[in-house]
Amino acid sequence: MKHSISILLAAGLMSISLSSLAQKTASQGIDEYRAMLQDGNPADLFEAKGESLWKQKRGPKNASLEQCDLGKGPGVYKGVFVELPKYFADTGRVQDMESRLLTCMETLQGFNAAEIAKTAFGKGEQVNMTALATWLAAESKGMKFKLSQAHQAEKTFYEVGKRLFFQRGGPHDFACASCHAEDGKRIRLQDLPNLTKNPGDGVGFAAWPAYRVSNGQMWGMQQRLNDCYRQQRFPYPGFASDATIALGVYLGVNSQGSASIAPAIKR
Repeated sequence: MKHSISILLAAGLMSISLSSLAQKTASQGIDEYRAMLQDGNPADLFEAKGESLWKQKRGPKNASLEQCDLGKGPGVYKGVFVELPKYFADTGRVQDMESRLLTCMETLQGFNAAEIAKTAFGKGEQVNMTALATWLAAESKGMKFKLSQAHQAEKTFYEVGKRLFFQRGGPHDFACASCHAEDGKRIRLQDLPNLTKNPGDGVGFAAWPAYRVSNGQMWGMQQRLNDCYRQQRFPYPGFASDATIALGVYLGVNSQGSASIAPAIKR
């Protein structure tokens, strides 16, 4: 009898061990898959296009973006990505990379910011916006996030972003927190990082913009957040809206000290 019990216990322990090994192997397999793809990340093409667009004279004013102030002074782009979103005195707004580029495209080049904001992702100037954001993100690759919380507006946006992150709604009563507020959660083979705290280098906020292998598209943070709302069955927020920027502040401040790997590659 004791021998039979020992065999059953051993079989149970082996089953648990094999299950744990299978989960670990699946996660490792995805990491290896991403590492292999990284050498030929199609984001490189968007980077090249973004750099060209930065220098190219375009728009009704036939001007380049080389005097765009992204937070470190006109024309400075190294290291700006890891400090955004932040408060800008000239607009009186907290802005992320894409909303700040929208400001520069309007003031320097004469584009209609409202029209671009209404344009669907992947069309018209939105394509150029994604390329610019991709290149600018690449210029801060490996740097650590250090978002400011000095201005009251930045503090307010953090608190608003936090509330939006935990706000439940829609037909499935989902929130961002439904997937991203606990350690060790997964959907199928996809690890879900806990974004209520620093998830680590190159995870969550520190990985976007990213190239999506599954649909062959380059996504900026604005589109990534919009897709989260889609999965919650919420209406899409407006491009560069205060809501999406507030979420960016919350996620970015929580990622303080983690290194950016953007533009990354995703499934």
